[in-house]
Amino acid sequence: MTDWSQLSHAYGSAEDMPTLLGRIAREPEPELWSDLWSALCHQGSVYSASFAALPWLADVAGSDDREQAVNALTLAGAIMAGAEQQHGAGDVRTHHAVEVESLLAAANQHLRMTSDRIDYIHLLEAMLGFEGVVGWSEDLAQGLGNEEYEVDCPGCEAGLFIVLGERGFFSASEDYALSDDDVEGRPLLPANPADLDGVGRRLHDIAISDGQHEVAHALTHVFGHATCPDCETGFSVADQVGADWPA
Repeated sequence: MTDWSQLSHAYGSAEDMPTLLGRIAREPEPELWSDLWSALCHQGSVYSASFAALPWLADVAGSDDREQAVNALTLAGAIMAGAEQQHGAGDVRTHHAVEVESLLAAANQHLRMTSDRIDYIHLLEAMLGFEGVVGWSEDLAQGLGNEEYEVDCPGCEAGLFIVLGERGFFSASEDYALSDDDVEGRPLLPANPADLDGVGRRLHDIAISDGQHEVAHALTHVFGHATCPDCETGFSVADQVGADWPA
């Protein structure tokens, strides 16, 4: 039996968690899920109560309600992406190995069934969180879902936007975000899928096998190359996205 009063979340004692979890179970409104995110994974930070909630999240992820299962998987994946933080919950991957295995199986199942592009991207990221993949388990959906990464040029250190999606596939300097007019950018050079390796190859192959060709196409640009419009330096998009990740 979890003693929530001995655990903490973003706002202090987690003694209110049973009430919040009970409310979500009865009436899974988006506002309540937002409250749960704020408490357990506030701006990417995790807490002892975050991991104590994994059994409950695993139960929801295994339910027949697809929308709530995806909500649970997305939050649980974000929590596990923060497993290496200082959170006071000990070796969470060992302690919660059964729940993580169950969550990973549910994520893979829903990946095969999901047609919604955004849900699919978040499930891919959650999968990486359950597997313990550093970096992409926190930053994959940020760029693919929002169709934009912010990076620094490795040459002149200018702030750049890497744009992916309906607006095209290009790099632009930071004043791009302030302009309503057409901004001169530099087209991205996508990777040849046959040349991909590592996590890029794996994600691309999964997306192709799941029929998510739009996501797969975007991934060739995430793992491709860009040119700085200010100094013309060429660079790997993925390397710059992960420039601040722990080694």
